[in-house]
Amino acid sequence: MKTSPHFKTTIQAYLEKRAAEDELFAVTYAKEGKNIDDCITYILNTVKESGINGFDDSEVYSMAVHYYDEDDIEVGKAMDMEVIVNHKVKLTEKEIQKAKDDAMEAIKREQIIKMKKKSTPTPAPVKTPENNTSPKVKEEAVQGSLF
Repeated sequence: MKTSPHFKTTIQAYLEKRAAEDELFAVTYAKEGKNIDDCITYILNTVKESGINGFDDSEVYSMAVHYYDEDDIEVGKAMDMEVIVNHKVKLTEKEIQKAKDDAMEAIKREQIIKMKKKSTPTPAPVKTPENNTSPKVKEEAVQGSLF
């Protein structure tokens, strides 16, 4: 089975936390013959059979717990698919401020680079006898008339 590593670690972290908080589930979670890879395969097959594309976290977690609760459960065929884990990241005020400061610095650097590009004149090409292919212009003296 090949799936998103983040999905697997998210499910495993939930199960381990639940086992640490719930003594009865800890016994269930430690059952011989049960493993996280088969749990993920079970979840993926259950989702596929449902025909639904999106699930709430609690629904997916309950599928994982169900896999560990049942002794005779049909895991299903291993699948190769990508699963999107849609979690919001919660940042501290300090992290938010740092992200803002970093973004402002990046914008300043970009603007400075743009300004330097605009203010730097393009040097005129140096003419040498080898690359001087421009036609020769005959210069004539023009005398102005006052009348």
